[in-house]
Amino acid sequence: MKRYLQKLSDGHSLERDEMRGAVQELFKEDTTESQIACFLTLLKTKGETVGEMTALVEVLREKALPVTSTLKDVLDNCGTGGDGSQSFNISTTSAFVLAGAGIKVAKHGNRSISSRTGSADVLEHLGISLDFQAHEVENLLNETNIAFLYTPHIHSGLKKIMKVRKELKIPTIFNLIGPLTNPVQLETQLIGVYRRDKLETMAHVLRELGRKRAIVLNGADYMDEASLAGENHLVLLEDGEVSSFTLSGDEVGLPSYTLEEIKGGDAGVNARILQDVLQGKEGAYTDTVLFNAGIALVAHGKASTFAEGVKLARESIESGRANEALSSLVHYSRQRRKQVI
Repeated sequence: MKRYLQKLSDGHSLERDEMRGAVQELFKEDTTESQIACFLTLLKTKGETVGEMTALVEVLREKALPVTSTLKDVLDNCGTGGDGSQSFNISTTSAFVLAGAGIKVAKHGNRSISSRTGSADVLEHLGISLDFQAHEVENLLNETNIAFLYTPHIHSGLKKIMKVRKELKIPTIFNLIGPLTNPVQLETQLIGVYRRDKLETMAHVLRELGRKRAIVLNGADYMDEASLAGENHLVLLEDGEVSSFTLSGDEVGLPSYTLEEIKGGDAGVNARILQDVLQGKEGAYTDTVLFNAGIALVAHGKASTFAEGVKLARESIESGRANEALSSLVHYSRQRRKQVI
């Protein structure tokens, strides 16, 4: 570890192979917490490169719960978090809408870290298991179109690193790469990022990781979700090419809402909001989900335009299929708990 720290302290970036070696060192028992903290801080100070981020993700995926899937066109719509907006669980709610629209969603997520309520907190409140085993993930994707992959369960070897991150109390490379570490081999992805300056960097990392198509976005008010409060900044990865553009809700026929109108609460409150949206209750929450799900449908390639994406998302809710995806995942979780008992 010493030589990697020395190179970073001199202001030099690590080559991809060097970064892989450094990350392997992070997992060793004799690597101290001080060395981990130093490594993460030096990377942040220097600025993380595409090669460094890609190498970190590759090693983390190799050490994750081995989820193998023969399914094609699986998507994740997990965001980085960290925007401080205190919004309801937009991407989690959107995931069920996507499942209802016929997309297989391997939803990566965690408990609350910077927000009041994380995806795992809400899903657990709804009765959904957080410890799905590797073989169950493909079963769920086949049966319900959606599976939830709880970060601490999938990446159980990160406990020491997570402890250091909590003690540092500053954003590090791990705040950016979380959505990239899904162990399922994704072909498409939507990622919301809390840092607008990292949009193209994230898109290039996705290309290095083999994504065929993806959208990385930073919303109005610098949310890590698409916002109906104004202009959103998006980067599209398609056929190896990266392009940037902006998108507002009025371009797809959706009204404007302030950030205050989409704030959430604790797990119980956000679970109720999720259920209301999937049951078709109109308003700011549902329109925000339609916007985000519509963008994800374009990221996947199921919709060719954002207006068409919003239309398909609306059909998923109005048909009841989005709510059925939630009910199916809850039912599956209940049945597996009965088997354990």
